[in-house]
Amino acid sequence: MATIETCLSPDLLPLHEVAAKNVVIVDIFRATSTMVAALANGVSSILPIMDLESCRAKASEGYVIAGERNGKTASGFELGNSPLAYTNGQYAGKRIAMTTTNGTVAIEKTASFANQIVLGAFINLESTANYLLEQKEDVLIVCAGWKGKFNLEDSLYAGALAKLLVPRMHTDCDATIAMRSLYESNEHRLKLFLSQAAHSKRLQNHGIEEDIDFCLTLNQYSVVGVVKGGELVVNSEN
Repeated sequence: MATIETCLSPDLLPLHEVAAKNVVIVDIFRATSTMVAALANGVSSILPIMDLESCRAKASEGYVIAGERNGKTASGFELGNSPLAYTNGQYAGKRIAMTTTNGTVAIEKTASFANQIVLGAFINLESTANYLLEQKEDVLIVCAGWKGKFNLEDSLYAGALAKLLVPRMHTDCDATIAMRSLYESNEHRLKLFLSQAAHSKRLQNHGIEEDIDFCLTLNQYSVVGVVKGGELVVNSEN
């Protein structure tokens, strides 16, 4: 039986075995939510990049560049990190180069070791769970966190995903067990519970409550985002 475990911060990755696992990267507020929304609304691919300068340079190669730091659009970038920027399809068919404070860092730290990278977001939770069950591979959920620190929203997503994967997958990971219990205790009031989260308050201070509501609305999309050839695309089996 395949197993599921949770890494609560990219800084803890050295404590986990990544090789040969399907790694679910989670940055609920907002990178992976934005990536899923972009792919679901027709973006052809997303190139995740760790640093601003490398991402900015991709504009000369035909990419639309998206850059965010500390919740704000980085200087000189067409897009920031809002999922709502993609929902009317204005970037359909475009290639996006994206760098964010936490999410793209987590992707780059795991991409060369994992069997497969999968995007995790509440907005396509059930589709992601079904896809992982079909693969029958061990799963490692990597929470992007906030600059190496634990955060509530990514870890709660790990619990939500675990609820759907167990008992068809096995876990003896304390973090997974704890986050599943926390999610089950709060799934009926998800938005209220996560309004306490530190990053939720950071985003509220930037006046983007609509982004928060969007990121916490379950199962808006059926697509699954995966890394192929170094870029994020919609899984062609969906």
